[in-house]
Amino acid sequence: MQLKGIHHVSAITANAKANYHFYTTVLGMRLVKKTVNQDDTSMYHLFYADEVGNPGTDLTFFEIPRAGNTYPGVSSISGTSLRVSNDAALTYWENRFNEYEVDHDGIMEQAGRRVIHFRDPEKQRLTLVSDETNQGVAGGTPWDRSPVPVDTGIVGLGPVKLTVQDPAPTIKVLTELLTFTQVGSYASTVEGQDDILIFSTGEGGTGAEIHLETRNDLPKERPGRGSVHHVAFRVENEEELRKWRDRITEARFGNSGVVERFYFKALYFREPNGILFELSTDGPGFTSDEDVEHLGESLALPPYFEDQREAIEARLEPLDTK
Repeated sequence: MQLKGIHHVSAITANAKANYHFYTTVLGMRLVKKTVNQDDTSMYHLFYADEVGNPGTDLTFFEIPRAGNTYPGVSSISGTSLRVSNDAALTYWENRFNEYEVDHDGIMEQAGRRVIHFRDPEKQRLTLVSDETNQGVAGGTPWDRSPVPVDTGIVGLGPVKLTVQDPAPTIKVLTELLTFTQVGSYASTVEGQDDILIFSTGEGGTGAEIHLETRNDLPKERPGRGSVHHVAFRVENEEELRKWRDRITEARFGNSGVVERFYFKALYFREPNGILFELSTDGPGFTSDEDVEHLGESLALPPYFEDQREAIEARLEPLDTK
């Protein structure tokens, strides 16, 4: 039982149409699934990924139209990374961000890798990270019909940053419960703060890291549009997920048990600083109910919601994704 890396990251948007435009037209990701939040079917759940939505490539968004601003702070998932193949790709992206007037900080080095920190229109905190030196979890395959050339396209999720006030209980969960090990650190850009710690699992590398930041100068984050709801880690299959359920229960963490999400099975629990973790199976995947050529074009509903389709569609603003 070892987690394989990052499975997906789920964030919040207040505007599905603008979100779809940015992530497909500007970032060149593919919308592989247009569906609904299975816990609240009145809102869209959009999945952006590589050509077929391989595990480890999905950045997803719940649309909450009335979501207010995010006030950054601790007890949060404070940064999401997107991988590109090499350092040269970052030069392409720097130019593209300038062309599309994307708020970014330029190319810099972080933890021995070249990166670009940037923000989407809702101030989602994002980073492009180069896989130039990656020797761990392999990336996915960019969609060949993307507006971004395949050789510079986004190949998956990179390190996810957590920000907490007291790192000790989070470290204990990562290392004693979830099979992460500390593999390094790098200096914080905030004066007077401790180094940011790097934890890795599975094959390691950019697709399997958590970066843990300690901040004693911030209040608890107030989430809204542009904030991250949860991070999910990869589990091989349902049999292994059930073993994780038992292990997490034995460690006395309240959890959801195994939840059917149709495209994968999941388990949710909060670590001691209040950050929501999910464990998700690699399959069956997003081609379970749609042809590969037409992923994300129509509203996809799991079979157990099909009898509610008419009512669900009536509550959603139309979103043209063809």
